[in-house]
Amino acid sequence: MKAIRFHELGGPEVLRLEEVPDPTPGAGEVLVRVSAAGISYAEVQIRSGAMAAHPWFPAPPLPFTPGFEVAGTVAAVGEGVDGSLVGTRVVGGLAGGGYAERAVLAAGAVLPVPGALDDHRALALFGQGATAVGVIGTGEPRAGEVVLVLAAAGGVGSLLVQLAKRSGATVVAAAGGGRKLALAEQLGADLAVDYTEDGWAERVRAEVGQVHLLLDPVGGAVSRAAFGLLAIGVGRAVVFGSAGGELPAVTPVDFLARGLRVSGFGPRVVVDPAYGARLRAEAFRLGVEGVLNPVVGGVLPLSSAAAAHALFEERGTTGKIVLVP
Repeated sequence: MKAIRFHELGGPEVLRLEEVPDPTPGAGEVLVRVSAAGISYAEVQIRSGAMAAHPWFPAPPLPFTPGFEVAGTVAAVGEGVDGSLVGTRVVGGLAGGGYAERAVLAAGAVLPVPGALDDHRALALFGQGATAVGVIGTGEPRAGEVVLVLAAAGGVGSLLVQLAKRSGATVVAAAGGGRKLALAEQLGADLAVDYTEDGWAERVRAEVGQVHLLLDPVGGAVSRAAFGLLAIGVGRAVVFGSAGGELPAVTPVDFLARGLRVSGFGPRVVVDPAYGARLRAEAFRLGVEGVLNPVVGGVLPLSSAAAAHALFEERGTTGKIVLVP
């Protein structure tokens, strides 16, 4: 079968389309004929080596096939797995191996795809939808509050805009570039600002006042400016990434003098079996009901994995990006 592999860490060009042996499912596993593989920013960082020292994402064994989530059809099952699963449309997570025509997953790591969802939307809801539901549940936005969503046109951010708006809050979407701002407004944002421009935080303050809840997957200088907008005594933030290259510089002053509350939400929380299952079930429910509409920002052939990673590094993506074998 064909799969994407990299033999060394580096730029997108290290991703190669290669012929590799077909995998076979072992005990407790299923073989999935992949129809769609999702791309996450974590995979981009792992490939580049930026995550090499991260406790959640140790350096992978080389050569390595990236891909932590796939959708497709069960083609075969291993020992101890119900044979009636063969032919079932599923979506699931794995520890690498998704950028391929076939992938082996633990039987307990796959979920049937509801008939109302296509594979691409199901893939977006499985990972990024579950994250968005968890982040919103952690932040608990309330009607009348101001919620600031960073990276608001991304796979998770575009869903957070919808969920925050559903809570009755005033939603401020921050992203880079006119195309992304237009998308955020289409999704329901009350105000969209370009955080690559000087003075963006001052514009937010002038138009909506202080922010009650910050949803931050970015970190770095953008995060520092956003933290400065949080309301004294009642401001709170949920940090769930560091796409800007560094975590937010939160100091004791933020907690003590300003009375802020900062919570973290990361991959370890999402993959906790019971909690993760509840988040995915809720994301699927909202998707089926049409309340949560994932944005599929690009569908590329498997052979274009390097181009897709380059788009991520150039901050040129919106919504969920999918590879199709």
